[in-house]
Amino acid sequence: MGERLKNKVALVSGGATGVGGAASRLFASEGARMVVLDINASAAEATAQAIRAQGGEALCVVADVSQAAQVDAAVATALQHFGRIDVLFNHAGSIVVKPFLETTEDDWDHLMAVNVKSMYLVTRAVLPGMLAQGKGAIVCTSSISAVAGTPMEVLYDTTKGACHMFARAIAVEYRDRGIRCNAVCPGFVRTPHGMREVEALQKLGVDVSEAALAAAQGRMCEPEEVAAAALFLASDEASFVNGTHLFVDNGFTAV
Repeated sequence: MGERLKNKVALVSGGATGVGGAASRLFASEGARMVVLDINASAAEATAQAIRAQGGEALCVVADVSQAAQVDAAVATALQHFGRIDVLFNHAGSIVVKPFLETTEDDWDHLMAVNVKSMYLVTRAVLPGMLAQGKGAIVCTSSISAVAGTPMEVLYDTTKGACHMFARAIAVEYRDRGIRCNAVCPGFVRTPHGMREVEALQKLGVDVSEAALAAAQGRMCEPEEVAAAALFLASDEASFVNGTHLFVDNGFTAV
């Protein structure tokens, strides 16, 4: 086991599977005591149990991150159990792939709540404790979609643009009180979420074939590669990195 997060308590929202699950396991392997927050209770407990089986400490808390009361209760449980939260990885999110004119108001409200409001709610619940101890690291999952528009993803792209600026604005407001906040911005990732996105885009005629993805980013990104970037931003190695957007896309947005 490493020590890059030794003696720290880390909470990962959407921490049960995919990139969030990879981050929960990686952070634990680097010494963090983990709070795995997810709406999927069985998956969250499985990830927490896997961490414990490797000799780590992990608490599973269940919440719909778009609901304030559930978020506040989950964070209160985590604070009661561990006493503090040093690292927050705002990862929970979802996607809607539809032609813009078929995107419903319910679609809009739901995805804004899950992808954007969730960051507000979880950060609002965790930040006072970080401020009280004078130090904290927050990482938010943005996306290449914050800066590179994709057909059939106007709503998703818009939410990620908001996540992009949320991370930067939190950094600016709280820098002088010991808080760092950064965003990690993946390309197409080999997770169930990522593969559903590719399948949905293909059905709607968007070229996300293997050849197209190879041209854009070389290959599919692995969830562990995004988790490794989040680990760097969460760790003290990034002590002077604040308000930045770290793209994990193998040059996709550099072209």
